[in-house]
Amino acid sequence: MEGEESKKKKNVNIIAFTGVGVGVAALLAIAVNFVVTSINTHKKNSRKKVLPGSNVNVSLSASEILRLADHIVAKSKEVHDAVALVPLDKVAYSNVIMPLAELEAKQFPLVQSCIFFRWVSTSEDVKKASAEAEKRIDAHISSCSNREDVYRVIKAFAARAEWMDLEAKQYTKSLVRDFERNGLNLTSTKREQLQHLKEQIDDLSMQYIQNLNDDTESLLFSESELVGLPMEFLKSLEKADIGKFKVSLRSHHVSPIVELCKVGSTRRIVATAYGRRCEINLSVLQNLVELRHKCSRLLGHANYADYILDIRMANSSQKVFEFLEELSNRLTSLASRELSVLKELKKKEEGDSPFGVEDLPYYVKRYEDQEHNLDFGALKEYFPVNLVLSGIFKICQDLFGLRYEEIPDADVWHPRVHLYSISDLSSGEILGYIYLDLYSREGKYAHTCVVPLQNGSFVNGARQIAVVLLISQLPTEVDGRPGLLPFSEVVNLFHEFAHVVHHICNLSSFARFSGLRIDPDFLEIPAKLLENWCYESIPLKLVSGFHQDITKPIKDEVCEKLKRWRHSFSALKLKQEVLYCLFDQIIHTTENVDMVGLFKHLHPQIMLGLPMLEGTNPASCFPRTALGYEAACYSRIWSEVLAADIFSSRFHHNLLDEHVGMQFRSKVLAQGGSKDPHKILSDFLGREPSIQAFIDSRTVLGL
Repeated sequence: MEGEESKKKKNVNIIAFTGVGVGVAALLAIAVNFVVTSINTHKKNSRKKVLPGSNVNVSLSASEILRLADHIVAKSKEVHDAVALVPLDKVAYSNVIMPLAELEAKQFPLVQSCIFFRWVSTSEDVKKASAEAEKRIDAHISSCSNREDVYRVIKAFAARAEWMDLEAKQYTKSLVRDFERNGLNLTSTKREQLQHLKEQIDDLSMQYIQNLNDDTESLLFSESELVGLPMEFLKSLEKADIGKFKVSLRSHHVSPIVELCKVGSTRRIVATAYGRRCEINLSVLQNLVELRHKCSRLLGHANYADYILDIRMANSSQKVFEFLEELSNRLTSLASRELSVLKELKKKEEGDSPFGVEDLPYYVKRYEDQEHNLDFGALKEYFPVNLVLSGIFKICQDLFGLRYEEIPDADVWHPRVHLYSISDLSSGEILGYIYLDLYSREGKYAHTCVVPLQNGSFVNGARQIAVVLLISQLPTEVDGRPGLLPFSEVVNLFHEFAHVVHHICNLSSFARFSGLRIDPDFLEIPAKLLENWCYESIPLKLVSGFHQDITKPIKDEVCEKLKRWRHSFSALKLKQEVLYCLFDQIIHTTENVDMVGLFKHLHPQIMLGLPMLEGTNPASCFPRTALGYEAACYSRIWSEVLAADIFSSRFHHNLLDEHVGMQFRSKVLAQGGSKDPHKILSDFLGREPSIQAFIDSRTVLGL
């Protein structure tokens, strides 16, 4: 840490490094010096500075939020009304498309200025106003999506095919598509049917989730039935009158028991109870799927999966099935070897009792503890928050040519929020801004995530730069001891910083295709890609250092252990995920599916003969099929497979090579959502994407 006098002399803190030739210890010392100073310096000056290029307002009162929301709605209505009045024989880019594109670009940061306070504000009044503003704006957006008069005018312009350029063509097509996916090309009677179906679907989706949230079932166990659980875990459990421990069917109780309890019967009881929760949800899901199919047929699709996939990279249910089945088949050999190892472990510990799917978590953990010998508690001491952040800045700079510069005395919503400009390292051009709201405090959103605040775009011929917020709940310094991160949170930060870089580097002309508003199947690829740096020695040394002496990063042997641990039993784990993805895809492509029977059929087929755990009903407690991921559960694996191909072919031997990183920035990150993602990846790779690198990474590092 610098002295106080030295801090006062600095007006600007720049986080910018060049080259990788200096010693690791010296580099770490330099890196942490910059970031510790920049992140921990207390702001002395209350004078706030205007943020050039940003239309985001981060210091609104409750009343100002509501007034801004009303202004947003009024201005939007004004523009939509004007477009609706354009005579069909006078439609042109300048009076139909451009006004809507500029409205989107200008209003997005204003909308985000209203609603992001819900996640970060310390004021209950501001949070309530933010929630109310979101409700008003959402209602208006919904009404706009049903404006037949606006749709008719846009459709008339699209029919002329008088495009300014390819991106404008894509933008116009997306406007038409969104209206038609909402039923605007249907008769009024069918639109009413569609609206009624959507309302029913929303109600049932929330009912499914609410049923899971309201489930209060618990189990009672004696201490002898919980052998293997840490004492601190047992102390955290409520005790019943009869002296037994009360175990809820929540993941924070279930996961430790199925992973650590040495009593096989206890693991089976807990796994069975957890897998049969909310049996009422089976009928809820059946009704949901039926209504979704009705919706899709009204909109001209054979089934709900085709409706969902029509606008995603996967494109069709046939491609998803082919992808999942090929992946499962290619993993079978490795998964069989993995299962044999686990069965042998169980035989040594429990004798000849049959191996069940409920045994997987326990024996995977047993093997990992024996073979990898990773003490994640001790590992945490090598990841001080500030050092991890400085390392991520360094890696993003070297790979993508970015410079981070803190803006002193910035207008922020909390003293521990910091604002940085992000510029191109070679030209100095400002690309955007990032707010870092990283440290734990009560009432803030509890997970690490990225919130776009302003999308990059061209408005009136000028570039509108990107603004983004990174939220986390990182530990703060206590009694001189720095906040330390578990390794899982280090991976989360890499993942989310990739989203930040993607948002900032996106150079699409239209706000609709900019930032993170891209194909959901493509969105996670850069983030899954950057996670790979967490398992390679050079970047791991850049983000690690013993908290009492940061010049001592984690050792090479630990890096290697982490790499092997990452893919430990990955084939079996992935097969389990494929099982659920196939279930999701089948119920959304087929009518009147027997969901219980389907799971019983799929389970041994995918899981190498292991039957579904008797008495469970996975369809009743599978929330991804109810809300947010229906017919798209495959997407996470899809992104991971493509990210593995990119990493293996272009980055594996070029971890901090700016030439490769800048190619990725220009050919992938900068393209946004205006180009076909298949073409984006093929242009970068020089060939069609392949599944092979993903399989190879598991096979080489697996058993």
